[in-house]
Amino acid sequence: MATLLVLKRRIKTASNISKTTKAFQMIAASRLKKAQNAAVSSKPYVEKLDYLSKGISGKIDKDNLHEYMKTQTDANAKLLIVISPDKGLSGGLVTNLMREVLHFSTTGKVYYITIGKKAERAVASLNKEIIASFPFGTSLPDFATVFPILKLVNEYFLGKKVSEVDILSTKFTSVFSQVPSVTTLLPIKLTEQAAADKSVTLFEPSADILLPTLLRHYLEMVIYQSLLESYASEQASRMIAMKNATDNALDMISELRLDYNKTRQEKITNELLDIGGGAQIAYE
Repeated sequence: MATLLVLKRRIKTASNISKTTKAFQMIAASRLKKAQNAAVSSKPYVEKLDYLSKGISGKIDKDNLHEYMKTQTDANAKLLIVISPDKGLSGGLVTNLMREVLHFSTTGKVYYITIGKKAERAVASLNKEIIASFPFGTSLPDFATVFPILKLVNEYFLGKKVSEVDILSTKFTSVFSQVPSVTTLLPIKLTEQAAADKSVTLFEPSADILLPTLLRHYLEMVIYQSLLESYASEQASRMIAMKNATDNALDMISELRLDYNKTRQEKITNELLDIGGGAQIAYE
């Protein structure tokens, strides 16, 4: 059985851990509300932009489709944008993302753009070709982060180096559910409803002039929405993970204190028995 000194040290260590994890939990909880509001409030805008972009694209003759909507048959490679946190302590979020990276890497030649240090280290450890890497940061993502990413996407897709561009990120379903998901960014494909719509619509300016700017903004918002949901998922996952760690530390403290009290009581009893035994010998 452990000595009183050892048990006391273990209780102190567990207590310090519980204080640290509690602090991380409170920080994540304070950031989560703002992150959740940003991710949820922008989602309807992205969905409407998707509907509008594909609706207008359906009005254009198939021979005049924008380059974003054409399948690149000359390229056999793909481009994958992986979004992850910079820091750990977020439960299984990073592990689940990397599992999807391993699954995607079996589909042929893949170029990678990593956002977040965790993704950069994991992809680099697999000896994959990373064309660019960006830090994710510890605060709400700024919209300016999207522009250098989209510049690389244009370089590789419009330059016909890749046939497809995908985003691997964590979708924020709820505080208790964050699911890794692969979203196809390019080529943009028309929905069946948009392709079947034969109604005549007048545009000012014309659809051919309006569409390039609209599609570019659509791509910017899809990337930014993925960043927002990844940030909200990170904070939610970290808050839950730190709460579980705090609860486990408090349970361990309770068990250690029980062992400490039992050991202390046993020691006192043994000392009383020794004193009683010594007194009996002296009396005899």
